[in-house]
Amino acid sequence: MPAGRPKGLPKSGGRQKGTPNHATSEIKELARQHGQAALATIVQLMHSAENDQTRLAAAKELIDRGYGKAAQAVEVEGTLDVGVRVISTPQDEAI
Repeated sequence: MPAGRPKGLPKSGGRQKGTPNHATSEIKELARQHGQAALATIVQLMHSAENDQTRLAAAKELIDRGYGKAAQAVEVEGTLDVGVRVISTPQDEAI
């Protein structure tokens, strides 16, 4: 017997679309309260850290927050075996 709900039975339960996740909403709110101080710390590290890796990491964090993370390319190798069936219509035969 297949697991899950039977075919044709509507999905029910779970969080409705658009409803915030209450489990993480408190944590996000606390983080937002400290956002300006955290950003100021990152800027300070970018300008004054003695370690190049720390300055670079801070600069990357600022760019990611201001412009979003850079897109990452994904390379996929392999073959795709797809059966194609040509269906002709009376319009196609007239051409």
